[in-house]
Amino acid sequence: MPTITVKDGTEIYYKDWGTGQPIVFSHGWPLSADDWDPQMMFFLSKGYRVIAHDRRGHGRSSQTGDGHDMDHYADDLAALTAHLDLKNAIHVGHSTGGGEVAHYLGRHGESRVAKAALLCAVPPLMVKTASNPGGLPKEVFDGLQAQLAANRSKFYRDLPEGPFYGFNRPGVKAQEATIQNWWRQGMMGGAKAHYDGIVAFSQTDFTEDLKKITVPVLVMHSEDDQIVPYADSGPLSAKLVKNGTLKTYKDYPHGMITTHADVINADLLAFIKS
Repeated sequence: MPTITVKDGTEIYYKDWGTGQPIVFSHGWPLSADDWDPQMMFFLSKGYRVIAHDRRGHGRSSQTGDGHDMDHYADDLAALTAHLDLKNAIHVGHSTGGGEVAHYLGRHGESRVAKAALLCAVPPLMVKTASNPGGLPKEVFDGLQAQLAANRSKFYRDLPEGPFYGFNRPGVKAQEATIQNWWRQGMMGGAKAHYDGIVAFSQTDFTEDLKKITVPVLVMHSEDDQIVPYADSGPLSAKLVKNGTLKTYKDYPHGMITTHADVINADLLAFIKS
């Protein structure tokens, strides 16, 4: 399997298909590069080079016991882009991956980057604080950690069966194969990485990262996102970046890159070509 070894010895697995302008995909918690299969196949067919990696502790990357924070995530992404010598790349991040993309740009600059897209992404800040009164209480994320520690397999069945894909909404039919694929990806990773990752995605403040970004950014978010609430995320991120566009969906779920891949792919393609 193709991997790179970053400076602390962690091996990062990645996929690299095709030629042309590179599109780099950063996945959500607690999944893997496989979550981007619908996008990678689509953009590969459109003549792009598509790249996706498994975040440290996730998927096929090393199940290291530490380094599960946004600084390491951003540095790992920077190491991958340098290893592949990517230029004029488009970075696309979903959920936690959107935080990874924002922090990568804020921490490592835009010299290799043409555009970015943040999909149902965690920036600017998920947790409620004095300066972020619209955020979710810390107890919500403490509860996620408790469920993970108690029975990770059950927790990873319940999340996609309910709020992640909106299968708990009236009239929405659950897709068993989609639920099983989410569970499969989650269980491939390490419990410690996923436990620490909850703190990374919920407590990291990306405000200053977003303010540094000057490349065009498409922020795609649904008003019915039950994982990363819309009002305290997408619209705020789109305002903080210098060249942001907000694309709002009415009733798509957090996992819209899977359930509504046809629409999401078409909207991403239009942004990339614009």
